Amino acid sequence: MSYLQKKTDVILIGAGVMSATLGSLLKELAPEWEIKVFEKLANAGEESSNEWNNAGTGHAALCELNYTSEKPDGSIDISKAIKINEQFQLSRQFWSYLVNSNLIRNPQDFIMPIPHMSLVQGEKNVTFLKKRFKALSNNPLFQGMEFSDDPEKLKEWIPLIMEGRTSNEPIAATKIDSGTDVNFGALTRMLFDYLKNQNVEINYEHQVEDIKRTNEGLWELKVWNMSTGNIERHTAKFVFIGGGGGSLPLLQKTGIPESKHIGGFPVSGLFMVCHNPEVIAQHHAKVYGKAKVGAPPMSVPHLDTRYIDNKKSLLFGPFAGFSPKFLKTGSNFDLIGSVKPYNVLTMLAAGAKEMSLTKYLIQQVMLSKEQRMEELREFIPNAKAEDWDLVVAGQRVQVIKDTEAGGKGTLQFGTEVITAADGSIAALLGASPGASTAVHVMLEVLEKCFPQNFGEWESKIIEMIPSYGMSLMENPELFQKIHTSTAQTLGLSEKELVYS
Repeated sequence: MSYLQKKTDVILIGAGVMSATLGSLLKELAPEWEIKVFEKLANAGEESSNEWNNAGTGHAALCELNYTSEKPDGSIDISKAIKINEQFQLSRQFWSYLVNSNLIRNPQDFIMPIPHMSLVQGEKNVTFLKKRFKALSNNPLFQGMEFSDDPEKLKEWIPLIMEGRTSNEPIAATKIDSGTDVNFGALTRMLFDYLKNQNVEINYEHQVEDIKRTNEGLWELKVWNMSTGNIERHTAKFVFIGGGGGSLPLLQKTGIPESKHIGGFPVSGLFMVCHNPEVIAQHHAKVYGKAKVGAPPMSVPHLDTRYIDNKKSLLFGPFAGFSPKFLKTGSNFDLIGSVKPYNVLTMLAAGAKEMSLTKYLIQQVMLSKEQRMEELREFIPNAKAEDWDLVVAGQRVQVIKDTEAGGKGTLQFGTEVITAADGSIAALLGASPGASTAVHVMLEVLEKCFPQNFGEWESKIIEMIPSYGMSLMENPELFQKIHTSTAQTLGLSEKELVYS
């Protein structure tokens, strides 16, 4: 076993969409910096970023009901929806910059226009959707949204869902044509091709075993080269841990105070995939419903048109599952190994609090194919079992931490970045809307970790992302201009937004 020690400026752990985005931003902002990437698998974008491991929704809160909550007085809080929409616009701008600069090509290989719809049944839910529509459609970011509770209109929008529907229960939907389907696997691979052309050293089949601080204040990584069996030592001034579910164990190894009192709870997902071209052809939208009571937010049922390998597909799900692994390619000991003396109370408190979630996951795991088909038939009444197969999606590790609002052991349903006080190391934890807001999340990492460089970088950031630091909601003309130009660059102009 040989030991090699190598120094570099930046190390990115994990070849997913987050590392790809951070690496791409850094290469534009500090082209002279040396960057190395270590990925345990044989290719980029194989875990959470892979197109089969996430829903591909360009999350802009156009259809996701869990981003708009009803307040006790009956009004609708749309602040989270606005925030996520604005964050997705940053991603669109950065991708457009890369396309316009010929750094990546053929945007249709990773992003396609697709209507985003919300669908609800029952009087109470229809009233909620009506109020939600009213609150959102007054906002510049959501212009072009339509509402209908007329079954005839809904037949035009979603024929596959309306055909064979016998229930007299009220039904309603909203539709907005400016939604997108994003193939994050394809995007990740494109970004890594670009990074390779920029002389970034990308090491596949390299597993990071340990991370520790050197006396000089650098971070030293112990890396196992899986193809040669050698152990290598690599040091860097800055390390980003972007290994999806695998980030938590590595963050714990750093020993930074910020890594204490944090746990992770793995939730796996299953999708039903249609393989009947006639059925696939009858649906053209991403249609999100309401989550069942006790279900985690990432288990909102949705029927999605997807474009994978430039082919139209139809997926339904996700069904939640449970596996103690933190990654699809992880170990059954991941969960138990993440419990440490300093987070055991946090983990136990979450276990006691989340009994309904535990019960829900057990029920989901026990479902038979026929029971899953019954859930699908709530969306497609005429669905036939022989047209659908089950696909295991990615693992998500939900963050558990102590918060002021939720107390000890609160389960977080979002994307979290943990940064050392001195900014020398950052780790990404959590799940949706992650990939869609990658540019926003990575800009935050740069702000926190490189405050000394940020002043000189700002003009380049604004060149790449014109709305950086501004609220698009408060600048409707700027939003219109940016939305139109990014739609043209990314080939999304099939049905442009109607501005009043």
